[in-house]
Amino acid sequence: MIGRIKGQLVEVVDQRVLIDVGGVGYEVDISTGALAALPSVGVEVTLYTHAQVREDAQLLFGFQSKSERDLFRVLIRINGVGPKLALSVISSVDMGELANSVAQNDVSLLVKVPGIGRKTAARLLLDLKDRLADLAIEPVAARNHADRTVAIEARRALVSLGYKPADAARVVDSVHTDTLSTEEIVRAALQRIARQTETSA
Repeated sequence: MIGRIKGQLVEVVDQRVLIDVGGVGYEVDISTGALAALPSVGVEVTLYTHAQVREDAQLLFGFQSKSERDLFRVLIRINGVGPKLALSVISSVDMGELANSVAQNDVSLLVKVPGIGRKTAARLLLDLKDRLADLAIEPVAARNHADRTVAIEARRALVSLGYKPADAARVVDSVHTDTLSTEEIVRAALQRIARQTETSA
């Protein structure tokens, strides 16, 4: 099992990266948290990983932290949850917010994740009740949930405008504050991108 990977970042395409480790290139599908924390291409990067071996493929999934990876491993043990859906949950939901949802049996957070309806969300909350305790994930304040939702929506808006997810994540994180709405963050992000383009021209 490959639990961690460290090497030179060669390429970023959507949420997949290519990392050179001693002359071998590893393709890794990563969470948005890992995506936002990536260095520039050519710089060394370290990711916690989970490897999956199938008859038709060998897949590697990467995460910013051990906690993200551990949650991913909990999710894929749940019946009906594959790696892609688990990665989507981790990329869309803060772990502390997920702990809140599980404690309150509230599906409203999970139904915002692409591919999850109310029935699936309810089943996930039930299955996660006992399993999250082993991860020692602390609930977060409701205000933090609102802040993260705004940032995620802003990133998605930039991606829909044609920007790469990695670029959208970086610029949103650079302008995001808890006083700005989604529209204000997108506007500020576009202004920053325009200034950066003018500077590099």
